[in-house]
Amino acid sequence: MERTAVNPVTWSLAMGFNQGEVVSGETRTLYISGQTSMSKDGRPEHEGDIAAQLALAVDNLEAVLTEAGMSLANLVRLNVYTTDVDALFSHYGVLAGRLGAASVAPTTTMLEVTRLAIAGQMVELEGTAVA
Repeated sequence: MERTAVNPVTWSLAMGFNQGEVVSGETRTLYISGQTSMSKDGRPEHEGDIAAQLALAVDNLEAVLTEAGMSLANLVRLNVYTTDVDALFSHYGVLAGRLGAASVAPTTTMLEVTRLAIAGQMVELEGTAVA
């Protein structure tokens, strides 16, 4: 797979994402359902702690990637849903650090929503990966 970043402006790079990416030569595409801070047995974790929820959501996203034989380096699209953008921004380094360690800057959209499907959840990560 070959990735080419498309950045007519560069301010987004400091925030850890590209404006666009051209992907060619991919052989497999993985569409990842929204990952939240759910335990392995389906219980919500870390109510009221957005930093801990974000960390577990990234762990869960990475677990899906691993199960498919991929890693964060294969992530080309990331949608971030949160019930509180301001609170999430103060802990966004958790996600940006993990992406940076994987040397990846997927195209990203962040949206504040009224609530997520599971009461008490504050952040959800949905992605697309190619290999």
